[in-house]
Amino acid sequence: MAVAEAYWADETCALYLGDMREVLPALGVTADCIVADPPYGDTVLAWDRWPDGWLQVAAGVTQSLWCFGSLRMYLARAADFAGWKLSQDIIWEKNAGSGFAADRFRRIHEHALHWYQGKWRDIYHEAQRVPAEPTWSGRVARTNGSPVLKRKETRSVHLGAIETGTWHEDGTRLVPSVIRAKNLRGFAIHPTEKPIGILAPLIAYACPPGGLVIDPFAGSGSTLDAARASGRRAIGIEADEKYIERAARRLSQMVLEAS
Repeated sequence: MAVAEAYWADETCALYLGDMREVLPALGVTADCIVADPPYGDTVLAWDRWPDGWLQVAAGVTQSLWCFGSLRMYLARAADFAGWKLSQDIIWEKNAGSGFAADRFRRIHEHALHWYQGKWRDIYHEAQRVPAEPTWSGRVARTNGSPVLKRKETRSVHLGAIETGTWHEDGTRLVPSVIRAKNLRGFAIHPTEKPIGILAPLIAYACPPGGLVIDPFAGSGSTLDAARASGRRAIGIEADEKYIERAARRLSQMVLEAS
């Protein structure tokens, strides 16, 4: 299979035009992770069609995958994820809802699920933390002037027992599994564009600095933008020339602004 020619590229990012099921195998690359936002197949819109077989193609180039989707999508496509193991689920909480149903709760969220293959210990995963005020619980002691929290010997019954240990306060807490990030209504390049605020922590979690992220449904190029800003390399593939041209313009402008 011939190697695909990049539609646009700089030192750290490259965009390719075409169907990811054809382009990705031709690239001959191995990615630290894939960040994918495929068509969910939830609507009757012409472009909203699930690309059959894309997960099998993805499995050939990475062992780590973030995939955006709706619960309806995951239930309908459960068989497509055979061979992948579920690590965790993240909720993207939007500032504005989507959907037109007036007889249900207003939908202001989407899911991002992390999948992997092989053994968990071999998968890069760097827990993300944010600054936080200390919130003590349990018994506190001091060792060499530093506060130490002694863990309780047991948790709630449904969590089981844990060994007694110590935990050093460092002024940070794990990023929660519900992440609020403004969606880009009125300013988006693509109708399903994901904001940097939700992409950045997912990329940092699953890809080491300097590593390679692939977005097989690149759309607006926001994943490449977020990856490059965090010191990662990125490849994007987009089937619609209208959007890949816009993504290339976006990434080119970012280079100019940074230089």
